[in-house]
Amino acid sequence: MTASTKSLLFFLLLFVSVAPLSAQKKTFSPEDLWRIGRVSFQDLSPDGAQALYTVTYYDMAANKGNTDIYSVATDGSAPARKLTAFPGSENNARFRPDGKRIGFLAGGVLWEMNRDGSDQMQVGAEPVGGFCYSPAGNHIAFIRDVKYRASVQDVYPDLPLAKGRIIDQLNYRHWNYWDDFHDPNVFIQSYENGKLTGAPLNIVNAAVEAPVEPFDGIEEVVWSRDGRKVVYSAKRQTGTDYATGTDTDIFLYDLAAKTTVNLSEGMPGYDKHPAFSPDGRYLAWLSMATPGYEADKNRLFVYDFQTGKKEDISAAYDESMEEAQWAADGQSLYFRAGVNATKQLFNIQLGNKRIRQVSNGQWDVGAFAVGSRHLIAARNDMNMPAELFRIDPQTGAMQQLTFTNRELLAQFDDISVRKRMVKTTDGKDMHVWVVYPPNFDPNKKYPTLLYCQGGPQSLVSQFFSYRWNFKLMASQGYIVVAPARRGMPGFGTEWNRQISGDWGGQAMQDLLSAIDDVKKEPYVNVDRLGAVGASYGGYSTYWLAGNHQKRFKTFVSHCGTFNLESWYGTTEELFFANHDMGAAPWDEPRHASYTKFSPHLFVKNWDTPILVIHNEKDFRVPIGEGIQAFQAAQLRNIPSRFLYLPDEGHWVLAPQTSILWHRVYFEWLDKWLK
Repeated sequence: MTASTKSLLFFLLLFVSVAPLSAQKKTFSPEDLWRIGRVSFQDLSPDGAQALYTVTYYDMAANKGNTDIYSVATDGSAPARKLTAFPGSENNARFRPDGKRIGFLAGGVLWEMNRDGSDQMQVGAEPVGGFCYSPAGNHIAFIRDVKYRASVQDVYPDLPLAKGRIIDQLNYRHWNYWDDFHDPNVFIQSYENGKLTGAPLNIVNAAVEAPVEPFDGIEEVVWSRDGRKVVYSAKRQTGTDYATGTDTDIFLYDLAAKTTVNLSEGMPGYDKHPAFSPDGRYLAWLSMATPGYEADKNRLFVYDFQTGKKEDISAAYDESMEEAQWAADGQSLYFRAGVNATKQLFNIQLGNKRIRQVSNGQWDVGAFAVGSRHLIAARNDMNMPAELFRIDPQTGAMQQLTFTNRELLAQFDDISVRKRMVKTTDGKDMHVWVVYPPNFDPNKKYPTLLYCQGGPQSLVSQFFSYRWNFKLMASQGYIVVAPARRGMPGFGTEWNRQISGDWGGQAMQDLLSAIDDVKKEPYVNVDRLGAVGASYGGYSTYWLAGNHQKRFKTFVSHCGTFNLESWYGTTEELFFANHDMGAAPWDEPRHASYTKFSPHLFVKNWDTPILVIHNEKDFRVPIGEGIQAFQAAQLRNIPSRFLYLPDEGHWVLAPQTSILWHRVYFEWLDKWLK
């Protein structure tokens, strides 16, 4: 071997041995966030052997997503399999009761296929908003919009090009859409072996929302085990009563008698998410006691059809429940709830009301289904978007079934997330997530963000958000401080309700306590602190801008409430405003919400650069709030920027608009904190 050959071989061996140690993984970027396949659990087969889920991938150039249906063996014996590949999106995948076929919606129209995806056949002709099979397989129930109100063109047909609305009552717009003169109603139709027969029957047949828009869907419609009754949730309030109330009830329709009974009569809050027991004797649902309080404790009620009595079996439990489902033996129910800034699965016994925590870890459990021997659930954390897991109902042991994003996420280093307990100004212990950049070095100093959660009654958990994504923020070199301040669920009902009527009070002190505690660490650059948030989090950053005593070097507020009086006069869900403000602005005596807590009252103290982001179609926090805040900053000669998004509602959902959001967001933070 020549000397030159030896030298080359030595170099190659050195490169091979050193390269893996020195190779650097990519920095997680906003574009990478939109490369993620978004998993949504759909259904579990009757035999428990197969789980259905959808995955949505986004095309950045086309600025839209496409959703396909997949299946996976629940014993982990085989990899996941793609079942559909239509040009458009497919969803609402449901096993037929006999387990032989799978129903799904393609372009909103009902189709069926075999369990392996073969023999795909169209069943329905008209689009529906969601469907489910009856247990006997001889009917389907579905949701369809029905026109109940007249448009301008209906009243004045000779003005086909007139663009206007004649409005006589609330609620004429909601979240991100104007009233389209329709309401969703529940229909049933006969079905036999892949064919719909007879005419569909509207079992609501009224200008009410059944189920409630815009978030409720076919999960609010359930069949009795004998297939003779349909139960659904509906909000029968209209006009001002709709805008100021939350009275949503549970209705039972008898197919033979053609009668409807309100099972939650006299219960004035939200009543939703019905579920029949396996033997059909009981119906469970979630219920809030306080009218107009959308974040009240969700209690678990059980109605006994033999006795006609209903009972709150969760009276001794001090947390709010989500998505209750019956165990296979009908002796208990599983549900989700917040605990220690995570969302976990629990079980409650029907007889002795004993509650047992099933899952436990630094993650959130999402949608789930109960099988005869195991549970199937979506699970995510701040490093991993949702994937499906099999869960042992006794031990809580989990086995991952899907790995949709494994190869993509392997390109990036994980962030680290640590729990920190902080003492509040009133002597309480507050849970705070502190999120550290990949390859965190405690000997360095990092710019740090105080993350202000929205809601205000929503949990800072182990969520994997596609806007306020902690992995993304930390990967850009920021430490993120995310406190579970007053108002969040998962820490008892009293902690949750303390924020109502006190938006600018203890909750703001909690936020300041969190950042003041964490900034004591030597790796936090106290000269490079920022505060960011949306919705109530946007309110928080506006309030902090006038009350932070020079702690922060910049603020970012997205769709935040700036002037509580103008917001009250333009928002749509007035039940929320009435409850959380404590009163209307014109009520006497004037509530502290308007005299002490409105951020616009403190603009005279503003002295810090601020980025204002607001969306035109956000009717929860209308655009004027962002315009007022930006105008105030400009008139105060404060460095400021306004990002206006004309086609988005309270969130940012379009791929390219999201990239724009992230670029402006990080450019602003980097300018003032780096």
